[in-house]
Amino acid sequence: PHCSSCSVAKTVRGCPFLLKLLPVSCFAKCFKMSFYYFAYGSNMNPARMQARGLVFSAAESARLPGYRLAFNKRSHCTPGVAYANVVHSSYGVVEGVLYALVNPDALNIMDGFEGTPVRYSRECMTVQTATGAKSAWIYVANPAYVEAGLLPESNYLNHLLAGAAHLSPQYLVMLQAQACRPAVQLLGDKGLLYNA
Repeated sequence: PHCSSCSVAKTVRGCPFLLKLLPVSCFAKCFKMSFYYFAYGSNMNPARMQARGLVFSAAESARLPGYRLAFNKRSHCTPGVAYANVVHSSYGVVEGVLYALVNPDALNIMDGFEGTPVRYSRECMTVQTATGAKSAWIYVANPAYVEAGLLPESNYLNHLLAGAAHLSPQYLVMLQAQACRPAVQLLGDKGLLYNA
């Protein structure tokens, strides 16, 4: 559905399925939602965000309680390779970077990079920041693409480590200790846009 007026928004407000189908810009117009994107994977690298055309006005540390980081999202092109995902964990916390997006419709571009809605779904969740709780868009791997026994490639893990300034020392140590597969580093803009 296309939300061209607040009356249309009211029609779909109570239906989570229809809400997901609304263009991102409709939330700004009719739901007054702040446009934050919580990155816990390779988009913690601000250079990757910029290369992908996601312009942001601010970036801050954020935490997603009740989840843990998992490298269990199967690569669609390289067997045995994992990308980041978040999975429910009662006492878990996922750390990452909360970006304030300048243009909410830029998320439609990110959907393409994340393979949404096929490989990842885009969900709205609450993250904790130094200035309080905020609603943010988060990508979660779809069950059909979740697989155990996978490892991230070293170049992919480096993108996560590029967000070190927004991570706690303990979380950074955990990422640095993560087992990974060696990979050929893609050079220049190609390496920022895509995973090898």
